[in-house]
Amino acid sequence: MAKKSAVPKKPIKHVAVAGNIGAGKTTLTKILSKHFAWLPQFEDVENNPYLNDFYEDMPRWSFNLQVYFLNSRFRQIIEIQKGEEVVIQDRTIHEDAMIFAPNLHSMGLMSTRDFDNYTKLYETISSLISPPDLLIYLKGSVPALVNQIQKRGREYEENLRLDYLRRLNEYYEKWVAGYKEGRILVIDIDQCNFAEEDEAKAEVINKVNAELFGLF
Repeated sequence: MAKKSAVPKKPIKHVAVAGNIGAGKTTLTKILSKHFAWLPQFEDVENNPYLNDFYEDMPRWSFNLQVYFLNSRFRQIIEIQKGEEVVIQDRTIHEDAMIFAPNLHSMGLMSTRDFDNYTKLYETISSLISPPDLLIYLKGSVPALVNQIQKRGREYEENLRLDYLRRLNEYYEKWVAGYKEGRILVIDIDQCNFAEEDEAKAEVINKVNAELFGLF
């Protein structure tokens, strides 16, 4: 009796792209999803009911916005874990909890009561999910981020202050330095303009190949 051939398992299931505002997460997600035939999951900016209000009045809407993101990305991760396809995710649930919420709290833009409530909710959620198979962190200087933000011209981002981006960068660097949950690939957007240069795009693809499959 002939043995049934085993169906090969996919070596990965979840790739996540992390980085500050303007780092190029959506652009890279599109590039990699097309090249590797992965299913992309994007941050829903256009349909976010709190984003415009948040940029107009951060203290009033910070908690609402962060809970919305937490719920949205938790739902995405549940879909990834249940699904069969390899998914590449534009921004992670951990960035909200480890970077954006603590920054809002430290700046006095989220109350301690709301921050504690949010943190406990995140801790409950994070106990139910697995880390990505590969985390790609897009590292960028504030001038590089500002340049990208200006190029895309989103109206609600016009009021972003440089010190806000700088503080977020500090939180990102601290988070990445202590990241132990899985494989991580750091791409410096100041040195690698994958959005506009084919050579840089190929370089990033090769690095991802090497991290995931050992291919160059």
